Amino acid sequence: MTVDSPETTPGRGAAVRVAAPTERRNPRTADLDTLPTVEILRLINAEDDRVPGAVATVLDAVAEAVEAAVVTLRAGGRVHYFGAGTSGRIAYTDAVELPPTYAVPVGWFCPHLAGGVEALGRTVEDAEDDAAGGAAEAMACVRAGDVVLGLAASGRTPYVLGALRAARAARARTVLVTANPHAPAAGEVDVFVGVDTGPEVVTGSTRMKAATAQKLVLNAFSTAVMVRLGRVYSNLMVGVVATNAKLRGRMLTILEQATGADEPACRQALAAAGGDLRLALVALLSGAPLDAARSALARSDHRVREALTLL
Repeated sequence: MTVDSPETTPGRGAAVRVAAPTERRNPRTADLDTLPTVEILRLINAEDDRVPGAVATVLDAVAEAVEAAVVTLRAGGRVHYFGAGTSGRIAYTDAVELPPTYAVPVGWFCPHLAGGVEALGRTVEDAEDDAAGGAAEAMACVRAGDVVLGLAASGRTPYVLGALRAARAARARTVLVTANPHAPAAGEVDVFVGVDTGPEVVTGSTRMKAATAQKLVLNAFSTAVMVRLGRVYSNLMVGVVATNAKLRGRMLTILEQATGADEPACRQALAAAGGDLRLALVALLSGAPLDAARSALARSDHRVREALTLL
C-alpha cells in the first residue's frame, strides 16, 4: 500500500504527498472543464449519489460508536468531536445544533476545531498539521470514559490523530471517521468508520463527497444517540427548545401530532406545563395531573415513552 511521502517545498518546509483514495484522479470526471454547465452539475450530482451507499456499508461501526456514546452520556461523560478544515466545521455545526434541537446540556457534545473558533470563518489550514496541538487540547478536556470522535477525510490529519492518541491514553473511547477505508490509523482507535467515497469530482477537493459522507455519518450518529436517550418520542423532537416563533409553532404542531388533540387544547396544555413540551405531552396522553406527569418524567430520566408506563 502506498504511504504518505515527504518532500521539500521551497520556503514552506516539508510537504507531504497524501496517499488516500480522495487524492486519486476520478476517470469519470476527466473532461469536467470541457462540459456545459448542466453537464458539470449532472456529473457532480452523479458522484454525490454514490455517497449514501458508501455510508450504508459502515453502519455497523457507526452503531458501535452510538452505543458507546449512549453509555458515556448516561454515566455523566461527554462526547468530543475533533476535526480540521471542512471536517472540523461539519463537526462544529453538528455539536452546536443539538442543544436547541433536543434540549441537551451544552457540555454533552464538545466540538474542537484545529485553529479554534476563528477557523470557522476563515482558513487556518496549517493548524491541521499540529499534532501536538490536538494532543494538548484533548489532554486539557477529555476524561476517562468520554467518547472522542475524530474526523479526517484522509485518515491521517496530524491534529486529529494527535487528539485521538491523547484521548486513548486518557482511557477515553476513540472513533475515527474517514473517507480512507485503508487508513493506517484504523488500528489505533476503538471504532473505525472508513467510508469508501473514492476520488473526488475535482481531485483532492474533500469538501465534496468526503465531507458529504462525514455529514451523513455525524447526522446519523448524533440523531441515533438522541433517540436512544429518549429525546425523541415516536419520530417527534419532543426535546425542542422554543427560542423563536418558528420553534414555538413547531412545539404546538408536535403536540397536536402526538396526541391528536386540537390546537386550543394543546395551547392550554403547553401553557399549564410552563412551555415544557414533554410534560404537556405526558399529561395529555395519560390524562394524569401535571404533578403526576412531572414525577413520572423525573423517574424516567425525562423519557416520554417510559414515563407513560409509570402512570
